[in-house]
Amino acid sequence: MLNIALFGPPGAGKGTQSEFLINKYNLFYISTGDLLRKEIADKSKLGLEAQSIIASGGLVSDEIIVQIIEKTITENPDSNGFLFDGFPRTYIQAYILEGLMIKLNTALNCLISLEVDEEVSVSRLLNRGKTSGRADDNEVVIRNRLKEYNDKTLPVLQFYKDKGVYFGLKGDQSIEEVNLSIQKIIKDELSKSLFNLVLFGYPGSGRGSQGIALAKKYDLEYLATGQMLDQEIQKGSEIGKRIIDLYENGELVPDEIVVQLIEKKIANSNGVNGFIFKGFPRTLVQSYILDGLLKKHGSAISQIIEIEVPTLELISRLDKRSKTDRCMPYDNNTSKIVKRLQEHEIKTVPVIEKYNQLHGVLKIDGLGEFNEVFDRICEKIKNSI
Repeated sequence: MLNIALFGPPGAGKGTQSEFLINKYNLFYISTGDLLRKEIADKSKLGLEAQSIIASGGLVSDEIIVQIIEKTITENPDSNGFLFDGFPRTYIQAYILEGLMIKLNTALNCLISLEVDEEVSVSRLLNRGKTSGRADDNEVVIRNRLKEYNDKTLPVLQFYKDKGVYFGLKGDQSIEEVNLSIQKIIKDELSKSLFNLVLFGYPGSGRGSQGIALAKKYDLEYLATGQMLDQEIQKGSEIGKRIIDLYENGELVPDEIVVQLIEKKIANSNGVNGFIFKGFPRTLVQSYILDGLLKKHGSAISQIIEIEVPTLELISRLDKRSKTDRCMPYDNNTSKIVKRLQEHEIKTVPVIEKYNQLHGVLKIDGLGEFNEVFDRICEKIKNSI
């Protein structure tokens, strides 16, 4: 996810650059003023509350603003990210946005500030006033607006300078030159980001084969927990011996072992564009583990996909697989197949529901030939990649 805050004094050209960013990177535009007006027009609970405050001459609180922003983000899971215009306006709001980004398991990639001398801003806005008909495009009001911007914004800019995500650009260049400068900043920022895909689906949905093909196509590291456990057994490692003991006693491999293997794999994977997670997380606890693990490595989940296949088709596929050398331990009779499907329903579906609320889960039709399903997935993730 690409999240950008665009700053600049009145007359810096934010409107033009915002339009460019939204179209170029498929970002959802977040302007607190626009969002407030929409909530009020929709007569939502938050909108009515804000309307009451405005009617009494008060300022809408940060508490209401952040709820509206969070609602907007969670309701637009198909966006590649968000462009913040007019937020954060204050040092306190900068902290609020940080907390919101952490809650949503994402982060602000960069703050881009279009820097323009005061006289340039005044000149541009006075010229605009000749055709705009706006009453506030006069010199007294313009200079007051610029003073207010500088007084409130400088602490916010310092906040992001301290974080190392502040980028200042000369806003008095041509539109095309500013475009190119912004694209370079974003390209550099995206090159630092890993693309982490979590692949869900019932046993028999084709997650494994699709995951391996996606990893090859996009130069991603494929992380399948079952495969990693088997590799430890084959190597005869100490962890592998512990896994064998657990299997022989009919016990499940604890998260402690699985997480060690995932972390080791991430640490030793150099030069990859990201990771595909198959078979993890299976439970709500594991979903929190994965979020924390990626955060530790300065990363986060980029996209979540669920491959959907009807139950009868799943049973048919697993039954056919039981007669091949790809047979899994739970494939060898119908009762085991049904039990495994039920286990997924009980343990893993709640994980998918959690992620759907936080990030949005892309649903992919898993029926058809392998290449048909593969093309559907690629079509969904190509923009994010």
